[in-house]
Amino acid sequence: MERGLYIAASGMLAEQARQDLIAHDLANASTPGYKPDRVASKSFGELLLHDTRSGNAIGGLGLGAQIDKQVTDMSPGPLRDTGEPLDFAVEGDGFFAVKTAAGVRYTRDGQFSASARGTLVTATGDDVLGPGGAPVRIGTDGRVAPAAIGVVALTNPRRQGDTLFTGTAAGAGPGTVRPGALEGSAVDPVHTMVEMLGSLRAFESGQRVITTIDSTLVKAANQVGSDR
Repeated sequence: MERGLYIAASGMLAEQARQDLIAHDLANASTPGYKPDRVASKSFGELLLHDTRSGNAIGGLGLGAQIDKQVTDMSPGPLRDTGEPLDFAVEGDGFFAVKTAAGVRYTRDGQFSASARGTLVTATGDDVLGPGGAPVRIGTDGRVAPAAIGVVALTNPRRQGDTLFTGTAAGAGPGTVRPGALEGSAVDPVHTMVEMLGSLRAFESGQRVITTIDSTLVKAANQVGSDR
């Protein structure tokens, strides 16, 4: 019975981690270029139970659940025209390269602006890099030619913040730069809310299991005490 407590608690912990990711995705449902995270759970393992009298196998007993892996869904988000001269979107595969304090990072968030130095920068002030690796300069007309912005092919992208990624640059990406547009968040709020409700129900099921086992243990302890 005590094993049942651990199994239920492990399932609750896994669902709690899943809910944290879902909540983070919902908070970024309107963040340009945001990619949602997905988690997969697995069992700790199973015990094969046997009848102590006959030795015949009864069946397996799970030992609990744990988060197996967390991956980022890199599916493209919807593109929308904004008409802003410094908004850009990547149509197809590829990333914008930006120079951060921690080194070169990559993003699909093309909501850029002009710096005091006349360069194209992200919302956090990081320089956007061109095909040659130099910061992109803004023209005297306040615009940037799409060809001046580099699109990088990236292998094994790994999230570094909400919209930044690291990975291995593999030359120019096949995608094209679309001016006056942004890639929206890839989070589907309706689908994500359904996921959150399902996770919440699974969490509550674990709570009910623990409450039931606890009540049973209390009753057993009281009966044993009264028999004496």
